[in-house]
Amino acid sequence: MTPARVLAVASEVYPIVKTGGLADVAGALPIALKAHGVEMRTLMPGYPNVMRLLSGAEEIRRWPDYFGGPGRLLAGAHDGLDLFVLDVPHLYARPGNPYVTTEGVDWPDNGVRFAALSRVAADIGHGLVPAFVPDIVHAHDWQAGLAPAYLHYDNRPRPGTVMTIHNMAYQGKFAPELIGAIGLPWSSFDVNGLEYFGGISFLKAGLQFADRITTVSPTYAREIQSDEGGMGLGGLLRARAGALSGILNGIDIAVWNPQTDSHIAYRFGAEDLTFRAANKAVLQQQFNLDSSDEAPLLGVISRLSWQKGLDLLLEAIPTILGEGMQLALLGSGDRDLQDRYQAAARANPGRIGVVIGYDEILAHLIQAGSDALIVPSRFEPCGLTQLCALRYGAVPIVSRVGGLEDTIVDIGEAGREATGFKFGPVTADALAGTLRKANTAFHDKLTWRQLQRNGLATDVSWRSRAGDYAALYRSLIESRRA
Repeated sequence: MTPARVLAVASEVYPIVKTGGLADVAGALPIALKAHGVEMRTLMPGYPNVMRLLSGAEEIRRWPDYFGGPGRLLAGAHDGLDLFVLDVPHLYARPGNPYVTTEGVDWPDNGVRFAALSRVAADIGHGLVPAFVPDIVHAHDWQAGLAPAYLHYDNRPRPGTVMTIHNMAYQGKFAPELIGAIGLPWSSFDVNGLEYFGGISFLKAGLQFADRITTVSPTYAREIQSDEGGMGLGGLLRARAGALSGILNGIDIAVWNPQTDSHIAYRFGAEDLTFRAANKAVLQQQFNLDSSDEAPLLGVISRLSWQKGLDLLLEAIPTILGEGMQLALLGSGDRDLQDRYQAAARANPGRIGVVIGYDEILAHLIQAGSDALIVPSRFEPCGLTQLCALRYGAVPIVSRVGGLEDTIVDIGEAGREATGFKFGPVTADALAGTLRKANTAFHDKLTWRQLQRNGLATDVSWRSRAGDYAALYRSLIESRRA
């Protein structure tokens, strides 16, 4: 097995900093790749929590002026991850979310903040750290999208580059005047460069210049080549279809393991699911729901947004109530959706429970105690909550899009091999019809238990997915050598 060195570049990494699925992937993939002979180090910004948790930090490089202030490149580790950290306090030493202010507004200098991250990634690619000269620079999402562009415009021998799209909806769009401030040539403001409808896009830069493009499911790889799914970049992705592939995400099965999970009330294994009922009872208490074994308890762990289809679920509440179901929802996002869900909970005590925000412990309990987990997204690159649901015996109810299509086997398609329910088109009526179908199946205990066991038997780990990335890296290394 030929060793490979890969520099991953990500704006968030679990368990250090997390706002979404990108962090889960960036945290789990490097560890899974070790079994495939890939040495991966991850470059991330020096947010306050990163600086607190970084252990054994070694200063690699110091700059008196790095994008407007002093900066350092550090090497260290945390929880099995080998890290490079760009410590630039004037860019990253800020409270709260990595991307937005405490008022929920984008930091006005986000373009500079993440250009700085990409610039040092390119420099590491050129040999800034002699002890770790990567064969591949792997950029995740728009925040790292300039790394392939810097490497391209440097006009020097460079490593191979891979760009992974976690969500096409976030494209890193800025005014063209930023180009001069971040050290790219003005010639890059071109339709074959960064130019995007009169501005610039960091994501487009990565898609334009990376040697290979991946996204997080095969179906999403097809969807984003359409004009609608590509969100303005479909034409570019069709032109680069030969470089594009979809590799499904996995989850960290050590973190998501009902047999060892300290976050749930009662641990259980695939052989004996009886303790799920005890977790359900605790979950009902946590959400102020009526205590009932016979009422199907639907769980939701989601950002409250149009993309996630949470407005459609609101329209399906009469069906949930009419079918005798319960709903436990954990999430935050669109203020109007938050208000409407809280109003639904007040209007239906004991039947609907809502917690606004995100709570990791509560998320684990929802997986362990809900009978079904709903993911009604209008588009979903891969999705991780449905993978966790399979792992915990919560039957997924999902829309027929992206990675949801690829990871769940519908009860109407495969009979005894089914793992859940899928609905399409993505409408409130289709969701309501599938909820009624799921309710019927729930009261057929043999059918429901078969769905649970099939889900528990599904490999949702990074084992095979990491092998796909390793094969991609080696293929790229070999093609560049040739």
